[in-house]
Amino acid sequence: MSKKIFFLLIFSISITTIFSQKNGKKYTIRTIAFYNVENLFDTINDVTKEDEKSPMMELKFNRSKVYWDKIDKLASTIAQIGKEKSNTSPAIIGVSEVENLSVLEDLVHSKHLVKKDYGIVHYDSPDKRGIDVALLYQKKYFKPIHHEVFNPNIFRDNFKVYTRDQLLVSGYLDDELIHLIVNHWPSRRGGEAASRPSREKAAYQNLKIIEQVKKQDPKAKILVMGDFNDDPTNSSFKKVLKTKSKKKNVTEGDLFNPYEDMFRRGFNTLKYRDKINLFDMIYFTSPLLDKGEKDFSTYKMFKAMVFNKSFLTTKKGKYKGYPFRSFSNGNYTGGYSDHYPVYMYLIREK
Repeated sequence: MSKKIFFLLIFSISITTIFSQKNGKKYTIRTIAFYNVENLFDTINDVTKEDEKSPMMELKFNRSKVYWDKIDKLASTIAQIGKEKSNTSPAIIGVSEVENLSVLEDLVHSKHLVKKDYGIVHYDSPDKRGIDVALLYQKKYFKPIHHEVFNPNIFRDNFKVYTRDQLLVSGYLDDELIHLIVNHWPSRRGGEAASRPSREKAAYQNLKIIEQVKKQDPKAKILVMGDFNDDPTNSSFKKVLKTKSKKKNVTEGDLFNPYEDMFRRGFNTLKYRDKINLFDMIYFTSPLLDKGEKDFSTYKMFKAMVFNKSFLTTKKGKYKGYPFRSFSNGNYTGGYSDHYPVYMYLIREK
């Protein structure tokens, strides 16, 4: 082993050791993440969907080569999320903009993730293009016991909007029951104001799922993640979900969104026409929040972040500083996604 590799190995172990022995105590650290993987479609035309409108199917040449390069890049990224502190890839990661179960299987069987032994929870959604959400989990850390999907049943001008389902997965993170809801809310096509009611309806569906879970588990630890196509300050969050951004203001039954304060400080997960947005986030119920009590006898959120590493960012040109996307103007750019992943650490005293 070279001296350089040996040094990096010791440095990595040291970071984890220092974190896990905070205040003289040792902690179990688990990463929970979400990633919009930007049109992860296969190269086969599905006649039951409008997948021919996907950027992958619009390519004239080298679809297979592009597909496997994108799989490799996404898997390599996922393998790094949260590794700095947890020493492994996410225990649980929600994903959006995936076409089907097959592309998810290719993703988790990639050389970067295959040894992590990820399980998959996926349902085909009614989205016309076939865009779905899903949950991936390391089997040694998380054991699902129930999952189902809910559609927000959105109508616009008396026509049903065939948008993505909201996926609920309940299970045991180690030996602790948690619940996860994965989202991909309706887009802003037609303008933010005109499309706002659709996302507010999606937010109401979130509330319904949360209340359903709470009927069975009143102090439920629920993490809600996704590409919401809204910023944390928009009406879907502040008026419908009534999310709180300050720990001191959170009372029992409230929903806490750590990404609201981050958004105000300039963090983002995507850019559009030089305007930053933070559409990707994870908010959660109050039992996961430590308000200064320093009681980590059960899993609590330690820190929430945006995974915006340099390699995920465009280095030059018109879109310098934007997430390094995979597709643009009908071509493959060699990038990763037009969104940054988001993640948080859950910690528990050993």
